[in-house]
Amino acid sequence: MSQKKTLIAGIGNELRQDDAFGMELVKQLKIEEFPNGVKFQEVGIGGIHLVQELHEGYDLLIMVDAVEWGESPGHIYLREVESISDINEMPLHEKRAFLADMHYTNPTRALMLAKALNVLPPKIYILGCEAKEHADFAVGMSEVVQAAIPFAIEKLKAFLKTT
Repeated sequence: MSQKKTLIAGIGNELRQDDAFGMELVKQLKIEEFPNGVKFQEVGIGGIHLVQELHEGYDLLIMVDAVEWGESPGHIYLREVESISDINEMPLHEKRAFLADMHYTNPTRALMLAKALNVLPPKIYILGCEAKEHADFAVGMSEVVQAAIPFAIEKLKAFLKTT
């Protein structure tokens, strides 16, 4: 059986407090032990970099990001992405605006472009942390989100052992 090729992408904005979670987690993951075939990328808010990297042909994509899904701050989620909106359903003027602004994007937009380019991995997950603080131009994550990073690392390691 061949080794799965996995990309773990840290998404977020370090100037929006807890939105830095994905970037910070990936920085810490780089010093941890992971199996061969696992690559880390700090995407930040530049989704085009994620799409470019997906051209390398991955079996699994795990996007790490701060989320607001309704649990208490610091809650860690690991959810499979089950569907991506079809870019072909967008009106032409929206497609042009969408493709012209890939330097500042969100995970959904990057995945839509990856799907259109036929480089989307067969399995996609989001490793998310429920955010507490997200003011613009504010540096530093909340204590509860910072404290969730070790738990997120262990959750990710356990998940990769089962895939």
